[in-house]
Amino acid sequence: MIDLRSDTVTLPTPGMRAAMARAEVGDDVYGEDPTTRALEERAAQLLGTEAALFVPSGTMGNQIAIACHTRPGQEVVVEATSHIYNVELGTMARFSGVQPRVLWGERGVFTAEQLADALHPDLYYLSPVGLVCLENTHNAAGGRVWPLAEARRILELAHARGVPVHLDGARIFNAQVATGLPVRELVAGFDSVMFCLSKGLGCPVGSLLCGSRELIAEARRVRKALGGGMRQTGMLAAAGLYALEYHIDRLAEDHTNARLLAEGLSQLPGLQVWPPETNIVVFEIEEGPSAPELCARLRGRGVLCSPAAAGTHPRRVRMVTHLGISREDVVRTVDLVAGELRSPGE
Repeated sequence: MIDLRSDTVTLPTPGMRAAMARAEVGDDVYGEDPTTRALEERAAQLLGTEAALFVPSGTMGNQIAIACHTRPGQEVVVEATSHIYNVELGTMARFSGVQPRVLWGERGVFTAEQLADALHPDLYYLSPVGLVCLENTHNAAGGRVWPLAEARRILELAHARGVPVHLDGARIFNAQVATGLPVRELVAGFDSVMFCLSKGLGCPVGSLLCGSRELIAEARRVRKALGGGMRQTGMLAAAGLYALEYHIDRLAEDHTNARLLAEGLSQLPGLQVWPPETNIVVFEIEEGPSAPELCARLRGRGVLCSPAAAGTHPRRVRMVTHLGISREDVVRTVDLVAGELRSPGE
């Protein structure tokens, strides 16, 4: 099968498996796992933060950040198609007692002017904004890189109003490779940053939440409350250390394959393809089968993909390139899509 559903389906490489097998381990809840501590130190060093915390998932990392930055009754500013708002099961309300303040951005990006309108005056009957969240790269916007100049304008405005800003940087290293800017420059000024090891970096499990020492000390408590305290995590952390050493630069291959895929699909009649900035290709079916129908037909041909935006758009399909996808897979995928559009189901 050619699996283009997500970059989360990657399998550990032989080198990563070897690193996991020889990892030194201890009980991380007691703070005694040396490999996990090494991973956290490396993550903080790369991002330019004081500290970092290994967590089981990106969703948990995001929700820990929300809990640390806010208090019940506040609002969290999010973009309308963001991961935090759409596919984290309302956990900000369930766990932290806060509600989203939704801004509609242009392909996932809202502006400082929109944020200014969302920051309420200090009136006792209005819920104050306790946190602003950005997403880079933006999943539902087709892996779009958040423009750095706009991010800095938002940071300046929010901080001037005393509001912290969290970055859902699940694929922040894709943004680094796409822009050529070091990741610490892309995340400078954010009060917390989460990034995933288990997407393009190819690890089986795990994410990192990065921030100040005080934030991470509190985050460790919140992680425990969410059931995220694990034990001998060194084997998983070893995969993360390997990925940060060997799998960042290779993300460029995924971006090249995504461009090749988009170029091939754009030649097919009846498809409108979003030009990819990183490793996510989104296209709309202007005529022909619906997105779920096309995905089902392609499955029968040996290609796995998904309706985009968690299935909320009936004619939009998402395909994600990763270390398990070759150039040959991309060429075959274009041919199979073309065949389904010409002679569906035959």
